[in-house]
Amino acid sequence: MRLPPPLLLWPQWMRLVWCLGASVFMVRGQQTTQPHSIKIDGDITLGGLFPVHAKGPAGIPCGEIKKEAGIHRMEAMLYALDQINSDPDLLPNMTLGARILDTCSRDTYALEQSLTFVQALIQKDTSDVRCSNGEPPIISKPERVVGVIGASASSVSIMVANVLRLFAIPQISYASTAPELSDNNRYDFFSRVVPPDSYQAQAMVDIVKALGWNYVSTLASEGNYGESGVEAFVQISRESGGVCIAQSIKIPREPRPGEFDKVIKRLLETSNARGIIIFANEDDIKRVLEAAQRANMTGHFLWVGSDSWGSKISPILRLEEVAEGSVTILPKRASIDGFDQYFMSRSLENNRRNIYFAEFWEDDFQCKLTRLGAKPDGSVRKCTGEERIGKDSLYEQEGKVQFVIDAVYAMAHALHNMHNDLCPGSMGVCDQMDPMNGRKLLRYIRGVNFNGSAGTPVMFNENGDAPGRYDIFQYQMTNSSAPGYKVIGQWTEYLRLNIEEMQWAGGDREIPSSVCSLPCEAGERKKMVKGVPCCWHCELCDGYQYQMDEFNCELCPFDMRPSPNRTACRPIPIVKLEWHSPWAVLPIFLAILGILATSFIIVTFIRFNDTPMVRASGRELSYVLLTGLFLIYSITFFLIAEPGVIVCAFRRLFLGLGMSISYAALLTKTNRIYRIFEQGKKSVTPPRFISPGSQVAITFSLISVQVVAVVVWLGVRPPHSVIDYEEQRTPNPEFAQGVLKCDMSDLSLICCLSYSIVLMVTCTVYAIKARGVPENFNEAKPIGFTMYTTCIIWLAFVPIFFGTAQSADKIYIQTTTLTVSMSLSASVSLGMLYVPKVYIIVFHPEQNVQKRKRSFKAVATAATMSTRLSQKHSDRQNGETKSAPDEKKVDSPPKMAYIKYTELEIPMT
Repeated sequence: MRLPPPLLLWPQWMRLVWCLGASVFMVRGQQTTQPHSIKIDGDITLGGLFPVHAKGPAGIPCGEIKKEAGIHRMEAMLYALDQINSDPDLLPNMTLGARILDTCSRDTYALEQSLTFVQALIQKDTSDVRCSNGEPPIISKPERVVGVIGASASSVSIMVANVLRLFAIPQISYASTAPELSDNNRYDFFSRVVPPDSYQAQAMVDIVKALGWNYVSTLASEGNYGESGVEAFVQISRESGGVCIAQSIKIPREPRPGEFDKVIKRLLETSNARGIIIFANEDDIKRVLEAAQRANMTGHFLWVGSDSWGSKISPILRLEEVAEGSVTILPKRASIDGFDQYFMSRSLENNRRNIYFAEFWEDDFQCKLTRLGAKPDGSVRKCTGEERIGKDSLYEQEGKVQFVIDAVYAMAHALHNMHNDLCPGSMGVCDQMDPMNGRKLLRYIRGVNFNGSAGTPVMFNENGDAPGRYDIFQYQMTNSSAPGYKVIGQWTEYLRLNIEEMQWAGGDREIPSSVCSLPCEAGERKKMVKGVPCCWHCELCDGYQYQMDEFNCELCPFDMRPSPNRTACRPIPIVKLEWHSPWAVLPIFLAILGILATSFIIVTFIRFNDTPMVRASGRELSYVLLTGLFLIYSITFFLIAEPGVIVCAFRRLFLGLGMSISYAALLTKTNRIYRIFEQGKKSVTPPRFISPGSQVAITFSLISVQVVAVVVWLGVRPPHSVIDYEEQRTPNPEFAQGVLKCDMSDLSLICCLSYSIVLMVTCTVYAIKARGVPENFNEAKPIGFTMYTTCIIWLAFVPIFFGTAQSADKIYIQTTTLTVSMSLSASVSLGMLYVPKVYIIVFHPEQNVQKRKRSFKAVATAATMSTRLSQKHSDRQNGETKSAPDEKKVDSPPKMAYIKYTELEIPMT
């Protein structure tokens, strides 16, 4: 026997087994026609594989007949062949024949049967075979099968596909959906008109999510279909997330007694996982439902069945209450009216080509046909032959009929296109198609695109898979005229599910739960329980965290805070000191009063500029001092105004400038007085730089230090406004605020005032030193009182300012404290130094008369006498009552109008 090229690569023992098997079939083929196959003659022969019978008991390959999945589907192929052969436009002048085999729902038996399809491809050496008369034998050539329609179960298709690919025979399945068959490297000659279970598994994952379930178990029949389907479901659910698998249970291929009761017990171990994803054959589905009924679990489990369940009645017959609410999936299909008419017209007389039809007839009508040699059975009604399908028996078109017809038509369209390309103008099978090249035919099969029997497109992708289109069913028993399956949605790349049309046990419309842990609230993250990946604890995202995803909390950006439900971030509100704020009312009121009072005094001094009182006050320094006080009051408005580049620049400039001007002028005054009277103790020569011009120059020299420092600061770091989110970042994010302010820290603010504070302290020191000067000669004591009060104000300011640094109202308290302190210190200077003078100028002009001037010599004499009197008074207090013999009586200075000496004017009262 000559082996085909692929077999030459097999090991020797495998080739031996193959040759023995092929020899058996050659002999059987030579002797008689296959007794368990249907033969339809034609120019081109197609193979067919259908589960006409169920699995038999141990030792017997075939069991009871399968009316729907077997006979309906087989008749659908015969119907399609009739339609194609009668169509003048499809394969004209050519007829399609068939060799149809029964797989008995068993993969090993199907493999044995499928060897029939490759008989014609095995070259037989008959050179040594002779008839009794010495002549060579005449051996009929078996029909050549160019393509196979089937099989049904994925396990059967996988087994058969491994053989057919060796002989390059294309195969189109009408029901095999295992994802494994999408591997184009291993099953390159396999195609299917139904979508793979990877699409079905995705649809089932979408259904589970739509129902709000996140904890389910899976149940699979052992074999490629069940195991591959569950594997696809588990993988997709893991990749997409949101669905956890409590248990994955496998039903053995040959289950032992009590096996299904054990399955139910195992499912009850995770009772929260009420949703059961089931990829199983009809028999296993029925036995699982029976076990659930025995365990009194009716209504507990929520079944989600694959297309093997679909909309079939047989798996749930007499188990309707257990199956109530079950959600099933089935490739989108339509009932083919032409097939209904064809099948219901079938009878024993007109359907003799179907060798299984008599057996179907007996099972469908529950009667017994009379056979030659058979003993009559009086317990069973005899078949009359007059029974009619759909009239005398229940009939509903099986769900895969459409796909069987589409598979046959796909093969026919591929042959038609191939004939048009290879045999143009030929009326039949030409030499280019005889023998048929299976690899070329496969390319034409993958290229077909036509509207199928239900009007939907029939096409294949590069792996031979059809597009995924599914109908979603639910078995309902209430609120309908009759219990049955109801279409509740579709899946075509995405799910469309009508939740409002769903009903559950007892007609309840509320979706039952199938969860291990309740879903977390908004703003809570899941903390998985170690070792139990389907369960979790819920933890609130606290502080400034928001829920980034279901497992993680993340901090909001620094300028944002979490929303009330903590699922997102929102901007932190920005605050600033408003003009109408209660914190701003008092500073503004004091500043306005101070500005009005200062303006009034300046106007008064200008109006009475040449009067003795104004001249005696030191006009030049007075105007400088009043200008500084005016700026101190004015800075309040810049501190309250909305921060901006200009406002921030003026804050830097005027915050320390007004105080520097004021205290520089006061310092110059006290220093002048102190130096005059100190010099008078030593000599009659006046000290230097005591003239008005010198005093103004000294004052502006002191002021220039502050101005230069601020200008350098403005140049090195240009002013700008900032939003400080840290200042009021409270533990509770609901109270967090961003503060709009100038780019001045508390330290820079103190540095800005530090020079003024130095001037103020120095001026206070000089005021203390000059306290012993006779009050008839100077205003050192009013200046001293002013400085003492100012120091007290600023000493109170420091703890208040820095003590409220952590307060939520820091911006308001500190701004108010600073402005009020500056206004009060300015008011003290104004009230003690100028209000008495203005009072005399305005209300007692008679006192505003010229007083006498005193020479520096007189001043020096007065200073010396004052010193001696002070010492004498001190000695008396210490108990020294003895008078010095040379001590002279010192009289008060002589009453003179003025004693002029240089430009010095020292006022007297």
